[in-house]
Amino acid sequence: MRRIVLASASPRRRRLLAQAGIAFEVRVSGVDETHDPGGRPEDIAEELARRKATAVAKESDFEEALFLGADTVVALQQEGGWSFLGKPAHAQEAREMLARLSGTRHAVVTGVCVVRGVDGEAFLDSERTWVLMREIKPEEIDAYVESGEWEDKAGGYAIQESADAFVEALEGGGFDNVVGLPLELTKELLSAAGG
Repeated sequence: MRRIVLASASPRRRRLLAQAGIAFEVRVSGVDETHDPGGRPEDIAEELARRKATAVAKESDFEEALFLGADTVVALQQEGGWSFLGKPAHAQEAREMLARLSGTRHAVVTGVCVVRGVDGEAFLDSERTWVLMREIKPEEIDAYVESGEWEDKAGGYAIQESADAFVEALEGGGFDNVVGLPLELTKELLSAAGG
């Protein structure tokens, strides 16, 4: 098995990889994560994943390694396109995001990119999960925001923590994708890259 370098600071992605029995090390990319607000969720997630994996690959001298980048976007489909909900900057923004997501069917898309160190070839794909969220009462939003679980989470919630109580169903993709890394897709891309 080739050396795998995860280009992410996400503890959730580290946990998922470890649970899957994949040995890896971490190098944070620090790339610019701004994107075209008019794009498709898949295109945005894949481009950000590619940026992360490529940046870490270029900074490294591990030619034999595979560099794994991932990025998760939360998006609401609206008339005329998509509205993206990033990581809230503060508690009030987290409240506003949860209020917007309350009672919706929204998309969580994770882009995954594996860059092969020896030649820089990128293997890229994404997974979409539709999340059906029940109506969340204002006092539930307040309690959730006070818990601090929203911090550093796209869309302001973490399904793997207590926000699973707000979710009625998942459609199309897996739970691990909503957490931040679709494991089967990741394994497929690692294998395609020679891992």
